[in-house]
Amino acid sequence: MTVKRANIILIGMPGAGKSTVGIILAKQALRDFVDTDVLIQSSQKRTLQDIVDTEGYAALRKIEEEVLLGVSVRECVIATGGSAVYSDSAMQHLKSGGTVVFLDVDLPTLESRIHDLRTRGIAKRADQDFADLFRERFILYRRYADITITYAGLTQEEVCARIMDELRERGKL
Repeated sequence: MTVKRANIILIGMPGAGKSTVGIILAKQALRDFVDTDVLIQSSQKRTLQDIVDTEGYAALRKIEEEVLLGVSVRECVIATGGSAVYSDSAMQHLKSGGTVVFLDVDLPTLESRIHDLRTRGIAKRADQDFADLFRERFILYRRYADITITYAGLTQEEVCARIMDELRERGKL
């Protein structure tokens, strides 16, 4: 596979806009769009929240890892679930086929976007609040990111433009 038409993988917290930005970016980059949360729900025939409610957050993370390891696409924009970064093997698999872009959104913005944590299917421990989860995952997002886009004050289209510019500068588009 050549570098120029590799996948573009979006990572970030729930509420960061991975799915929305992913759809716009896919149109601009002339690629298909894959939402791994949708792949999980389709394979399991239930919502992410139902998995968390019935089997726990660890089960969702395990299912997510299995789904991510099974992703075999080329020339796509892939929006991952927020907890994808807990699996090194899944992240290495995704990175081997593309460029990982971290959508860095600050905690207050994320909290304003997510109105009810109990319905989002977020894979977190019961003792964690959203701020704890943010701090824990931020380190992992930075670890796996090839490109980091700080979302503050930007529209979705501006975020996509920055991603496209970064990819062009690196010869990946």
